[in-house]
Amino acid sequence: MASFNELIQGNKVVLVDFSAAWCGPCQTLAPILKEVKEEIGDSLSIIKIDVDRNQALAAKFQIQGVPTLILYKNGEQVWRQSGLLQRSELVKLIRNLG
Repeated sequence: MASFNELIQGNKVVLVDFSAAWCGPCQTLAPILKEVKEEIGDSLSIIKIDVDRNQALAAKFQIQGVPTLILYKNGEQVWRQSGLLQRSELVKLIRNLG
C-alpha cells in the first residue's frame, strides 16, 4: 500500500477528506464528494482518512475538527478548510487549480 506522501505526489489534484464515522457532517459530505469525483473525473483523486483510525496522521496535520478537507497539487498543500462545502464550490475550486 502506498504511503500518504506517495499518494499526494502525483500530478493529479488530490483531495484529502479527514473524517470520522460518528461525524454527521462527514456523512453528509460523502455523497457530495462522490458527485465531485464524477463531475471532475480522473484528474482528481480523493483520499478519505478516518481520524480515529489514523490518529498520528490527524495529529501531524493538526486536524482540530471533522470534516477537514485539504487539497494538494504536485505534493503541495494549496487549500484547506474545515466544515461542509457545496458540490459547486468544490468543483469550482478544483477546476481553478487544474
